[in-house]
Amino acid sequence: MPNHSPEMLPELTSDEAVSSPGLDFEKRRHQIFPVLSATDIRHMHRFGQVRQFADGEWAFRAGQTSFGLILVLQGAIEVSRYDGLGNTAFVTTHLPGQFGGEVAQLSGRPSLANGRALGATEALVIAPENLRALLIAHADLGERIVRALILRRVGLLEHNSGGPVLVAPRGHGRLHTLQSFLAANGHPHEVLDPEQHEQAAALMAHYQPQPHDLPLVVCPDGVVKHNPSVVDLGRCLGMLPELDSSKVWDVLIVGAGPAGLAAAVYAASEGLSVLVLETRASGGQAAASARIENFLGFPTGITGRALAGRAFVQAQKFGVEVAIPAPAGRLLCDTYPLQVEMCGSLQKLQARTVVLACGARYRRPSLANLRQFEGKGVYYWASPIEGKLCKNEQVILVGGGNSAGQAAVFLATQAAHVHMLIRKDSLSSTMSSYLIERIAATPNITLHTQSEIVALEGDEEGLRQVRVRHAPTQQETDYPVCRVFLFIGADPNTGWLGDCGVDVDEHGFIRTGFDVTKAQCRANFSNGVYPPDLPARAALETSVPGVFAIGDVRAGSTKRVAAGVGEGAAVVSQIHGFLARLPVTTN
Repeated sequence: MPNHSPEMLPELTSDEAVSSPGLDFEKRRHQIFPVLSATDIRHMHRFGQVRQFADGEWAFRAGQTSFGLILVLQGAIEVSRYDGLGNTAFVTTHLPGQFGGEVAQLSGRPSLANGRALGATEALVIAPENLRALLIAHADLGERIVRALILRRVGLLEHNSGGPVLVAPRGHGRLHTLQSFLAANGHPHEVLDPEQHEQAAALMAHYQPQPHDLPLVVCPDGVVKHNPSVVDLGRCLGMLPELDSSKVWDVLIVGAGPAGLAAAVYAASEGLSVLVLETRASGGQAAASARIENFLGFPTGITGRALAGRAFVQAQKFGVEVAIPAPAGRLLCDTYPLQVEMCGSLQKLQARTVVLACGARYRRPSLANLRQFEGKGVYYWASPIEGKLCKNEQVILVGGGNSAGQAAVFLATQAAHVHMLIRKDSLSSTMSSYLIERIAATPNITLHTQSEIVALEGDEEGLRQVRVRHAPTQQETDYPVCRVFLFIGADPNTGWLGDCGVDVDEHGFIRTGFDVTKAQCRANFSNGVYPPDLPARAALETSVPGVFAIGDVRAGSTKRVAAGVGEGAAVVSQIHGFLARLPVTTN
């Protein structure tokens, strides 16, 4: 992304910074560290509490302190980056009228920096929930605060500081898994190779990890984890909060793709309590799109990650609780409130309504050793991280849909050559014409029609060679390719709904509204029974009252980002209608 003037970037998110390394932060210092006026400070006083800090006392510490915002009234707070290995770097000194915090503070996650009082200091400490109320109550002031918080996260990302440190030899498969998870969530982190970095070598010498213990991950608070799962990593960073099983949410949304995030923003902005559970990262499959060019309002296009990043910050602003990674295991409908049991645990979360925006899972071709190379040469998305991996290499991309086309065009800017494989004889029936034209005009993309991968070869280090078969001639060709990108579609993520009895069609997509009624009528007629009076059902409501489905997982939905966002907005009015019909309780 080229440089822009400050006026062109009022809504820049941390996700955009991944592809925007050239931003001039000195020119934007007045936005990153604004000095608030006396009127601004007067507005803020009713949202916080005044605290005194002695000289040298910590106002906040990386990985330990959770707060919303700290506004200096008297004295000063010196802010420094901290990486868990003990390395610090001076960032700035907040003087009266300036405040500490970054995007993590919108949801009360642990700080990613250290702040120490310089001299006797008086500050206004605003809790996360009060910060969100302030942002909504005073829109102009809120805009300046949110912009500053976002740009500070951008700064942390650009310096690869303020988050966990990943230690493993270069090319380690699990390293890519964790790095990809962090990057997808816009979380700063640093990767150290023990063969090239003295501190990393010392850490390896101290812990003497076995191969299955790698990577080592140093959390911001200094705790060292051995080959953590993404769930462990999420807890380490505060991305996966402790959830109260006794609380009953108004809306529990499963999935943080465009549809789920839209539903969360609209529901929370209308006063409903909202919890979002997401397995990997916000944005869903749309986040893998290198550029979305047909989304209304973005004439030059926007990356899927940038769009998701904006929506995620917006959801936090309105008080949505987002838990990542938090895969749902079972939906239980035999009691009310409805319950969602978390995968891998017995914890059950309660909600008056559940919105299924769980999208789909990536399809995998039938290749015997495919999983051996996942993360070590086989990928299901094409972010800037994967782009750097294939710099000046030949790569193979499989798929003929719009996401595949966007990925091919993006990878062509990084790789020496992109071999695009499809089983059909053309792209015309599966891809938008503008992408077909762009692919044809890109000299380092070769389209191989009626072709498929039949073998992957490599070793413990990763993929080394790919065998491709041309179906009409049965000719097989070996390519010395180390990176394969699979964009062959996805299957609806509905296997976990069996215990609830949510009705799905023959392909596993969730029926809603009139489609449910038609299916129930057909079932009754097939049994020789005249269909009973069926209850009125909202357009996005499933066969289970209070359970709604939106986005790609819904049968008959238009598989487009804008359509998912539209359904996310529409479902909220139907949720209000359902809640209004519930019996009044004294709870």
